[in-house]
Amino acid sequence: MNWQYKTPGIPDELFERLPGIPLTKREVRLLILSGLRLEEKSVIWDIGAGTGTISIEIGLLCPKTTIIAIERDPDVANLIRKNCQLFGVKNVQVIEGNAPDCFDSLTPKPDRVVIGGGKSVKEILRQIWDYLPLQGRVVAMAGNLENLYYISEGLSQLQARNVEVVQSSINRLETRGLSQIFAAIAPVFILSGEKLGD
Repeated sequence: MNWQYKTPGIPDELFERLPGIPLTKREVRLLILSGLRLEEKSVIWDIGAGTGTISIEIGLLCPKTTIIAIERDPDVANLIRKNCQLFGVKNVQVIEGNAPDCFDSLTPKPDRVVIGGGKSVKEILRQIWDYLPLQGRVVAMAGNLENLYYISEGLSQLQARNVEVVQSSINRLETRGLSQIFAAIAPVFILSGEKLGD
């Protein structure tokens, strides 16, 4: 296992990577974990799981939780499996499937959902809402203006409650040549909402 601490926030460089496959940066992961309001035992769907960083963080924090990492690209799905093995995480199921088409075949149903963005984010959000129980939570990331609009509009149309929007604006100290500078990480919006009864 590469991370022996109970604290979330695994350094990015400890994960295996593939060229061109996005990795959710450590600081953004912390905001997402906070938005999920994790419980000891629950079911979490990580849609568009990419490198698997969020699934792995949750798996280490909540070993009694079931995490379903959904990824359409078989090579990327294998990368998630490799990273789970690297960190000794055993409670992540990796599903190769296209969201939202694969939702009906997935069990168990979620009480928390992470949406990593993508072209069909609004449709994914709309369909996932039907699977969530009352008090179920969704956390979605938007790295561009279009997805920010689609997610915020979707949460409004679904009458989500306790909606929160956070924009990350993070700088990291990096060594470049003989100097140390602060380098900006691309800003990301993190939106979260809860399904409540009328």
